[in-house]
Amino acid sequence: MAMDILSGQSGGKRGLRRWPWSRKKRPGPIFDDLDDERPLSPLYDTVPGDPERRRIHDWPYPDPEDGGGPLPPRKHTRWWWVSRGFAVLLFLFILLIGWLAVTAPLSKSLEPIAPPEITLLAADGTPIARNGAVVDQPVQVADLPPHVVDAFLAIEDRRFYDHWGGDPRGIARAAWSNLTTGRTQGGSTITQQLAKFTFLTPEQSLTRKAREALIAFWLEAWLTKDEILERYLSNAYFGDNTYGLRAASLHYFYRQPEKLRPEQAAMLAGLLQAPSRYAPTRNFTLAEERMGTVIGAMVEAGYLTEAEAAAMPVPKLDVRDGSTLPTGTYFADWALPEARKLSEIGYARQTITTTLDARLQNAARRAVERAPLGNAQVALVAMRPNGEVVAMIGGKDYAQSPFNRATQAHRQPGSTFKLFVYLAALKDGWNPDDRIENRAIEQGSYRPRNASGNYSDSLTLEEAFARSSNVAAVRLFNEVGSEKVIEVAREFGVTSPLPEGYPSLALGTSTMTLLELTAAYAGIAANEFPVVPRAFSAEEQGWFDWIWNPTGSLSAREHGAMEKMLRAAVNRGTGRAAMLRVPNYGKTGTSQDNRDALFVGYAGDLVVGVWVGNDDNSPLAGVHGGGLPARIWRDFMRQALGEQVAPQRAQPRPDPSGPVQPMDVPNLGDLPLGDLRLEEIPLDDQGTRLRIGEDTATISTEIDGVPVDIRFDETGISLQERGE
Repeated sequence: MAMDILSGQSGGKRGLRRWPWSRKKRPGPIFDDLDDERPLSPLYDTVPGDPERRRIHDWPYPDPEDGGGPLPPRKHTRWWWVSRGFAVLLFLFILLIGWLAVTAPLSKSLEPIAPPEITLLAADGTPIARNGAVVDQPVQVADLPPHVVDAFLAIEDRRFYDHWGGDPRGIARAAWSNLTTGRTQGGSTITQQLAKFTFLTPEQSLTRKAREALIAFWLEAWLTKDEILERYLSNAYFGDNTYGLRAASLHYFYRQPEKLRPEQAAMLAGLLQAPSRYAPTRNFTLAEERMGTVIGAMVEAGYLTEAEAAAMPVPKLDVRDGSTLPTGTYFADWALPEARKLSEIGYARQTITTTLDARLQNAARRAVERAPLGNAQVALVAMRPNGEVVAMIGGKDYAQSPFNRATQAHRQPGSTFKLFVYLAALKDGWNPDDRIENRAIEQGSYRPRNASGNYSDSLTLEEAFARSSNVAAVRLFNEVGSEKVIEVAREFGVTSPLPEGYPSLALGTSTMTLLELTAAYAGIAANEFPVVPRAFSAEEQGWFDWIWNPTGSLSAREHGAMEKMLRAAVNRGTGRAAMLRVPNYGKTGTSQDNRDALFVGYAGDLVVGVWVGNDDNSPLAGVHGGGLPARIWRDFMRQALGEQVAPQRAQPRPDPSGPVQPMDVPNLGDLPLGDLRLEEIPLDDQGTRLRIGEDTATISTEIDGVPVDIRFDETGISLQERGE
């Protein structure tokens, strides 16, 4: 409120507007001396329409001589502060409850803290691996004998039923014992231990200890004491990869926990402090000493008398675990993460059937064992055209090196990457009969050379792919463009980095896994891509999946042309050593300096990739994709498809009465050979092949690891090195 200084009347009564800062319940105005000549300040204002009159605000401003200043802060009552403080505490409490609900859900304490045991089966039901913790069904406190519960309470938390998650007396007792006896004794309650191994990491810090206390109070607020004890006993670690009292009692004594004897319960209770150290299967003496400590604690707590403790015998172990299954194999290690996703959360042990074919896995093992690898490593992966992996070899010896070179090693695919270059060209309108220049590249910063050192004016795409011409592939790559080549590779499921604008990409200089590369070739075999490698049978897709997850396919022209070139690479190209009696398709690959050698192809309903190389990426001596990898591929496929090595043919007896005599045939092409002119005839198990043409016969073999062609024609015999 503002007052007229001369009249002493309220400004409101004189029809003056009230000031915004006026207050109704303030006492009357304080009048200053009218003779005061101090200049006006925010404290004084002139009355509108009468400059002789002045009025004073009804609360004091700072003295103008002191420089004035802002409005003074309002003074708050004690109740105001109490109410605000309560609101802040309530807000923090709600945040704490929300944090506990998210980070420590009560349902998590009902789950095993370690992934339960999973047994993986081959497609025919043969067990192949067993991995995971040994767990069993939770226990119920009401069903356990008193001496079982007493043993754990005596050594772990005597005042369990009297505290609210934390026990100051227990902490003080543990600290005193540590100081006086020299033995380390923990002060955590059973509730705190449940909070620690269920919700927290093993780190040692004050922050983790504070979180442990908060979660312990949270558990005590929502669970009964018996529920806390049950979850603790059902998840605690007892050594030997065994979690939970039921699994431990069955493992060590082959007895259900409801039927444990007092001495057995005492020994199991003693394991919790250091399970790996006190496990009786490893150190029975230490386990027996620790059992004595538990019995002494039971006497101190009043659960046993001295006489009962003295009469308690040492229990005998009854371990009956006779599993001989490996905990891991190359295939099992790759399949296990997906198996965990498929398994249900719980304590039950589970058995899951995989796509692995036991017969084909053995065939792959034999093919690798028979190969003259020397110090080199090897990888093999075989899958169906739909991506179901049926065999996998990740190295020569899993026990010595579990690193999976089929799924984890990123190596250069070499000329097997040319598949995407030629596919891009086909999609761009090229045909297998179109010609591409095959002269040496003499200009530019990148000048690749053919492995054989042989060049020509030009080749058809089919010939260039079959002979694996590097200069032709680079020229075709430049014609099509790196963007289209990379796009095709992505369509076929390649996810590894592929740099744009680098012509060397055409020769497979970017790394990828063998599994990734083989799946891309499976897309050609099925003419449906991308193919996703899987260790478990895929569910049949419904119409909704077809709409939201469409797959690609090549046109009939593109697919037929690509298969024609893949077939040519095996029939008369660098992949002759992989020739089978059934139609087969494939491509060889050798990286720079022979650091990687590959063969990837398909026949029947199998798509198989083989890699040979050194782990240190050093060059291979005389090994290339058309040699050892192709022979391993052929060896495996012969076993897989039931193809037997051709027996030695009996020499036919001469028939003088025959209608045709050798001298009657002037030219080789006049022989009645039928389709043999277009196919190759295997001569031995080392990849030697005979091919008969119109006027020529060619024997393809290897001499000291170098592939050569011995050609017979009208001009005589010629020897030519076969490049890749």
